[in-house]
Amino acid sequence: MDILYKSTRNSDITVTASQAIIKGLSEDGGLFVPVEIPKLPVNPWDLAGKTYKEVAFVVLRQFLSDYTDEEIKECIEKAYDDKFDTKEIAPLRQADGAFYLELFHGKTIAFKDMALSILPHLLTTAAKKQNIKEKIVILTATSGDTGKAALAGFADVPGTAIIVFYPRDGVSRIQEKQMVTQTGDNVNVVAIKGNFDDAQNGVKEIFGNKGLEEKMLEEGYRFSSANSINIGRLVPQVAYYVYAYAKLVETGSVMAGDKINIAVPTGNFGNILAAYYAKNMGLPVNKLICASNENKVLFDFFESGVYDKNRDFILTTSPSMDILVSSNLERLIYMAAGNNAEKNAGLMKDLKEKGKYEISEEMKENLKGFVGGFAKEEEVAEEIKHLYNNARYVIDTHTAVASSVYRKYKEETKDKTVTVIASTASPYKFSRSVMSAIDEKYAGMEDFALMDELSRTSGTAIPAAIEEIRTAKVLHTTVCDKVMMQSVVEKILSGN
Repeated sequence: MDILYKSTRNSDITVTASQAIIKGLSEDGGLFVPVEIPKLPVNPWDLAGKTYKEVAFVVLRQFLSDYTDEEIKECIEKAYDDKFDTKEIAPLRQADGAFYLELFHGKTIAFKDMALSILPHLLTTAAKKQNIKEKIVILTATSGDTGKAALAGFADVPGTAIIVFYPRDGVSRIQEKQMVTQTGDNVNVVAIKGNFDDAQNGVKEIFGNKGLEEKMLEEGYRFSSANSINIGRLVPQVAYYVYAYAKLVETGSVMAGDKINIAVPTGNFGNILAAYYAKNMGLPVNKLICASNENKVLFDFFESGVYDKNRDFILTTSPSMDILVSSNLERLIYMAAGNNAEKNAGLMKDLKEKGKYEISEEMKENLKGFVGGFAKEEEVAEEIKHLYNNARYVIDTHTAVASSVYRKYKEETKDKTVTVIASTASPYKFSRSVMSAIDEKYAGMEDFALMDELSRTSGTAIPAAIEEIRTAKVLHTTVCDKVMMQSVVEKILSGN
């Protein structure tokens, strides 16, 4: 079955998968969604024993109907290779009554690698299919992890350039150093004076500027996105939830057809939306547990049906989740509204003009499969220490948000359903917060000394991604006001 994609804000706009991946964002500001979510061609439990690549092909084949089998397989082979430090690609670890799906074994030790390793290949394949002659310029805002993963994925990829914006004081020191030391003739990194929402809004405004788009096309450039607003980012994420279920069946942890819970630390909503897509494809899912940090706009939404970004922005130890405008939630709202683009567009207009919107009772009913929860900063630290003391398993701060929320959910509901927790980053990426949680004596140590200690404490090897930046030279030093982002893009592309 051919799967086409529509804009969440205009039902008249329909494109193929390759067109959606190239565009990134619809011209009306909406996000591309499949006209209908395809079903898996086999039962998920029938994939037990399959490799990650084999499962990824089964999933991607359903969504990318204008790609050939050979094109999809080639993209998968190029993506999931020795850039990952384990042949499993996404190992499933059992610890203290839950299963942790480790999504951080790629080049930049965060879950964004899972999709951003394949997106450049999906994009360049799409460009050939659509006879695109212009250089594709990837514009991306990051709250920490997307930036480095996108930079690594697109570095020196022919026919592309990439510009990443990040909040100057809103990422960890390790995240920042990973970005500003990135090599590649086609990569650019810019710090903005503002938070992630400012960076994300700036990128969206650039995409919405038709005059700039025409000017760039004349100069031989075409904008696209590597954020999870790009459907080419979202679809590969669906695969790892299907893979996790297959592994649970393979190991006898669940029986074929048994339902599971999935808990996800959530900021921009893409990762948990992928789990929702997997559920709609036929994955047996009981509850999707949406875990927030103290920026709990999503928790409040699931509790009340009101999405309200009018609140203080809190800097936490889980910076990739420090977000007040969860862009991918729009795709869920569109589905909850019965795929009603006009209704969704009205809600998004309210968000832009008033900073909030409220969904109907009927829409709330359509979201009953989600459970919201949040963890305070002290609870995040307590969860890291608890898991280390009880299972000698070390998790990062973002994973700890989800683990803490799941622990509270389990205690409150007595739900004994087998649960998979998305482990979204290596503890090495946030070693200061992690080690200080385990023992306060580590608080004063230097970053790389902390990582050496973390290696000894956890019995794991320091990832290559960390070793690479110990002595790496800073290559990117541009800083701009949030209102100057478009000017910076023009300056970079003009070569000045």
